[in-house]
Amino acid sequence: MQDNATEVTAAGIARLAGVGRAAVSNWRRRHADFPRPVGGTETSPSFALAEVESWLRKQGKLAEVPLRERVWQQLSGHPEGPVTALTHAGCLLLLIHDRPTVWLEVGAGSDERLSEMLPGALREVFTPRFGPESARNTPPAVNTPPAVNTPNAMNTAEVVNPAPPASDAYTSSRVHTSPGVHAAAAVRTHPALHLPTSPELLPSAPLLRGVAELAAELGARQTFEFLLGRHLDANPRQYTLTPADLAALMADLAGPARTVLDPACGTGALLRAAATRPDQELYAQDSAPELAALTTLRLALQTWSTVRGAVGDSLRADAHPRLRADAVLCHPPFNERNWGHDELAYDPRWEYGFPARTESELAWVQHALARLKDDGAGVLLMPPAAASRRSGRRIRADLLRRGALRAVIALPVGAAPPYNIPLHLWVLRRPEKAPAQPEVLLVDVGQFAGEGRGGPDWRAVREAVLDAWQAFGRPGRFAERPGLARALPVIELLDDDVDVSPARHLPPPTAAGGAEQLTAVREHLGETLRLTADLTPPRADAAHPARWPLTTIGELARGGALMLRTGGNGGHARVPVLTDHDVLFGADPSGTLPESQEEAVLTEPGDVVVPVLGGGSVARVIDATTAGAALGRNLVLLRPDPAALDPWFLAGFLRGTANNRQASSYASTATRLDVRRLQLPRLPLDEQRRYGERFRALDEFERALRHAGRLGEQLVRGMYDGLTDGTVAPD
Repeated sequence: MQDNATEVTAAGIARLAGVGRAAVSNWRRRHADFPRPVGGTETSPSFALAEVESWLRKQGKLAEVPLRERVWQQLSGHPEGPVTALTHAGCLLLLIHDRPTVWLEVGAGSDERLSEMLPGALREVFTPRFGPESARNTPPAVNTPPAVNTPNAMNTAEVVNPAPPASDAYTSSRVHTSPGVHAAAAVRTHPALHLPTSPELLPSAPLLRGVAELAAELGARQTFEFLLGRHLDANPRQYTLTPADLAALMADLAGPARTVLDPACGTGALLRAAATRPDQELYAQDSAPELAALTTLRLALQTWSTVRGAVGDSLRADAHPRLRADAVLCHPPFNERNWGHDELAYDPRWEYGFPARTESELAWVQHALARLKDDGAGVLLMPPAAASRRSGRRIRADLLRRGALRAVIALPVGAAPPYNIPLHLWVLRRPEKAPAQPEVLLVDVGQFAGEGRGGPDWRAVREAVLDAWQAFGRPGRFAERPGLARALPVIELLDDDVDVSPARHLPPPTAAGGAEQLTAVREHLGETLRLTADLTPPRADAAHPARWPLTTIGELARGGALMLRTGGNGGHARVPVLTDHDVLFGADPSGTLPESQEEAVLTEPGDVVVPVLGGGSVARVIDATTAGAALGRNLVLLRPDPAALDPWFLAGFLRGTANNRQASSYASTATRLDVRRLQLPRLPLDEQRRYGERFRALDEFERALRHAGRLGEQLVRGMYDGLTDGTVAPD
C-alpha cells in the first residue's frame, strides 16, 4: 500500500530513475502530465512519491522501484520528518528481531488495525529491554535546563532508564545535593524512548510495512543500519561522528569493562566499540532526544548487552549520579562556554579544581573521573589546547600529582572532526591512592597522518599507541622511543605552564642514521628523475593533425561497448572507497561511506574512473592494486568491453582539454562534467591499442613526476630538520 503523503524531491526522483537531476528538469518541461509539486519551495519542489512512481513506470523509465529505494523515499518524505520515521521503523525492527511471530499477527489487516495493535506488542518488548519507564506512551515532563549544543551529536550510543536499577555499578555515595546544583534529586531526566501511540503510528503504517518487507530480505539489524546510514549521509552537517577506528582504539585503551558509560554519547560509536560481550551494562546520556532514541534502538538491535540511556545534559542534569563504571568513554563538546559554569560552582565532582568558564573539557574530564569506580579507566577525546591553556594549569597539575591523568596521546591530523587539527586522547585512572612517584605517558603519532583527505594510517597508529600503553603498564622502566613515546616523571611537568602536550616533551626522532638516511632519499630522488627522463615522450608531428569520425560515451553505452555506473552512497565498512580526491591526485583508495546494505559499485581492472566535479580533465585506469574498491561519490565508472574498446585509449581521449570543455556545464560555484557527452574517435581496436600504449607511458611519466615531488619535499624537510637539530653538519 503506497503512502500518498510521502514526498520526494527532484534529487530523489533522479535516484529512483537512475538519471541526473538535469533529466528530471527536462521531463518537467517537456511532459505536460508530469506530476505537479505538492510541497517544498519554488526552487526545490517536492512531489508525491506514488504519483512519481506511477508516471515513471508509465513512461517506461522505471520497471520497478527497488524496495530499498522505495522504503528510503517513504522514510525521508515522512510527514512528521525522517527522525520520527526512523524511530518508528526502529521500534518495529526491534519487535521483528525479538518476536518475529508477533509482527505477523500485528501486520495482518488494515493500517488502522496495525496502528491499534502495535503499541501493545511494542510494550512487551520495551519493558524487558528498556525498563517500565520506556513503556509509557508519552515521555514524562522534566525540569531540565536548555540542551547544550553537543558537537558529539553522532557517536553510536544507547539510551537508559533514569531510575538506576539495582546493580553493583551503583553506590549511594556522592549524589549531587549541593545548593544550586542540578542534582538527581532536583532535576529529573527521562528515558530516550517512549512507547508511540496509535495516532502517532498511523501515518507510518505504509512505511512500516515496507520496512518489514525489507527486513525479511536483509534482516532487522541490517535494515536499521541501512536506513540510519542513509539518514546520516543525507544530513552530514547535523552530526559530529566519531570514526569507527578511533572508537575502537579508545575502547582498547580503556580495556575490558563490564559497565561502560558515555555521558555525551551522540550516535554511540564509542559504546558500540566497547560492547564486546553480552553480560555488559551500557550507560549513555545525550542532550539531543532524537539521537538518544535512535542510538538506543541501534544498540538494542546490535547487542544483547543491557542498554540504559537517558535524555539530558550530563553536566547539568546527570542521569547516572550513583554510577561507578569500569570504563568511561567520551567525545565531549569542544569549546563550549555555556556548560553550566555559573550553576555548578559547588558541585562535588570538581575534586581537582573548579574549571574556568573556558575549560568545559576539564569539566568533562572530572565528570568522567567522578563516574569511575576505583582503578576504573576513562578515555576522552580532547582538543590540543586543553593540554596547554593557562586557565587549566592548576587542574592539570592536580590530575598529574594524584595520578589521575595517565597518558596524553597526540593523534594525527585528520583522525576525527575537526579534521584540520591533531586532537589528543587523555587516558584517565581513578586512583585508589596517590602514587609515590607518578609518571605520565606522552605519545605522539602525528607521523602517521595520511596524505590529503585519506585520513591517518590507522593500523600504524593503533600498533604504536597500544604497544606504548601496554609497555607503560608493565613493571620496570619504560624504554623511551624518540619522537614517539616517553614516560615522564610528573615532577618535570609541574612548572608555571603544566603543559602536557606530547610534542613539547618528546625528544626528536633519530633520523634512522641521520645524514645516511638523507643520502638514501637523495639517491632515490636521482633514480626517479632519471626515470622521468626516460619516460619523456618524443615530440609529435603536428604538421597534419588527424581528423576522425567521433562518437560519444552515451552512444557507446547504449550500443553496449561500455557500461556506465555512478558512485553510491553506502557500502560495506571494510571495503576501501575510491574518492574523487584519490583519482585527482593518483592516491590509493582512502575514503569511507556509511555502512549500509546498499549495493556498492566495485572497481575492476581495466575500468576507467572519471570525476564529474571540479572542471579538471582527469581519468584513471584501474589496475590490480586498486581493484575491488567501492566507487565514491562524484565519480563515474566506465567499464569498456575489451573486444570493442581499449581502456587506455578511452582514458587518454577523455582527458583532452577541449573534450572536457564541450562536455562541461557551469554553475555559480562549480563545474560539472556530463560524462555521456564526452567524445571518442571511432578507430579500429589495433589503432586504439597503439594510442593506448602512448597514453599508458604518459601516465607512468605523470606518476614518476608526482613521486619525485614527494621525494624532493622529504629531502628538503629532512635537511631543515637535520641542520636545526644537529644531526646534519652544515658542510
